[in-house]
Amino acid sequence: LKEKLIIYNSEDCEAMAGVTDCLSAFTSKRDLSNSKPIDVVNTDTLPRYNPYKFQNNVFAMAELEEINNAAYWDYQREKILLRSNQQLDKIAKAALKKVGAQPRVNKIIHWPAPSKCPLCEEPKLYKHQTYVKIVSDIKFSQFGIKKWITKYLFYRYRCTSCNAAFQNPDRPWTGDKFGPNIQALTVYLNIDLRLSLNGVAVFLNQILGYSFARGAVQRFKGNVAAEYKHTCDRLLEKIVTGPLVHADETTVNSDKGVGYVWVFTSLEEVVFIYAPTREGELLTDLLKDFKGVLVSDFYTAYDSLNCPQQKCLIHLIRDLNEALCKEPFNEEFKSLVTDFASLLKPIIATIDRFGLKTRFLRKHKIFVDRFFKRLARNHYETEAAAKCKNRLEKNRDKLFTFLDYDGVPWNNNNAEHAIKPFALLRRDFSGVTTENGLRDYLILLSICETCKYKGLNFLDFLRSGEKDIDIFAQKKTKKSDCSIL
Repeated sequence: LKEKLIIYNSEDCEAMAGVTDCLSAFTSKRDLSNSKPIDVVNTDTLPRYNPYKFQNNVFAMAELEEINNAAYWDYQREKILLRSNQQLDKIAKAALKKVGAQPRVNKIIHWPAPSKCPLCEEPKLYKHQTYVKIVSDIKFSQFGIKKWITKYLFYRYRCTSCNAAFQNPDRPWTGDKFGPNIQALTVYLNIDLRLSLNGVAVFLNQILGYSFARGAVQRFKGNVAAEYKHTCDRLLEKIVTGPLVHADETTVNSDKGVGYVWVFTSLEEVVFIYAPTREGELLTDLLKDFKGVLVSDFYTAYDSLNCPQQKCLIHLIRDLNEALCKEPFNEEFKSLVTDFASLLKPIIATIDRFGLKTRFLRKHKIFVDRFFKRLARNHYETEAAAKCKNRLEKNRDKLFTFLDYDGVPWNNNNAEHAIKPFALLRRDFSGVTTENGLRDYLILLSICETCKYKGLNFLDFLRSGEKDIDIFAQKKTKKSDCSIL
């Protein structure tokens, strides 16, 4: 039995040596046998296979593909079953008739003529050509919405003096045939209520009688995002010039691979930014002049910033708890964690009673100094306790910054809470999107979450046409005060 165990262990070591040599070859990208370069593929870049995903079959013969196409549901229903089923024929004709029907005009506006010729200022003009502009939109009422078609009648005029042809440039419509309210509703359903673009198209088609495809809804989203990009930039500027910033990041799958979405938030504003990598260049560019307090997790990219920082103590507590669960009988490590928890517990009690005010928290700084003096004197034998000691001493200047500043939290829950809406939205759009589409999502989501932080309705802000959220909030406050009076 001993001889069999020795042989088994020897063969196991030989196999491990072979695996090690193979991995070393992968790392150096050289083949062991002939020292030629070999292809090494990162598994993160491989396409993900989903056996339950709808996909097109690939046939070796054109005849087989032609036979397979004849079995598709749409093909059979529209070309085969219509010839043998009168009811389906009636349904198809009714659908075509509904699509081709002209919408009923709700309001006709005769746009006035210009007062004079723009070239020679001659007031005497005559009508030269008739034009019609139809704008389809949504009208909001107190108890609902309805489709609203506006028909504009205007003319092209000719000057009796200089013979110039022109039209009134002062017009309330743009080149788009859809109004702002329907685009605002589309964005609200997609961003705030998290309906997919296909779901938004189905809602508009079935409830309001449109015939939108997914691409039309996506164009609406892009139009609104471009319109409010400057609003998002102002929010980011307000955050980075303020006294407090919470930061966090999460991954996202784009058409160009795995990227990262960063969230920066104060107590009233939220901004999401996409970056293709997790490097600290984005942080350096945005927060290079920031002089307030940055609250973040223990990601090392934040350490390069030259500003006061508060590390999230909840992250630290969770890491310590996880390590303690792995080594429940490590009394040395357990004693260290207990000592740190005893230090933090009365501080939390003071915050619960008086809030984040320095005049009440300053008294705990002496206990913090005593804790780190004891920590420096102690020598730990176990690896878990030694690593915990090094981590605490390394981040000593960033663990209790909140004791010196008013209104600075001791955790990063604000950023974690802010990033949850994006995580939900990421799940709803199936995890993969283009970078341009993702940036549109982030602009609109930033404005949506900022409105929620300020107690405003996202749809009301979009419908108002206002581009500054603070000005919109002031108008709402004045309006509510007048209604009370």
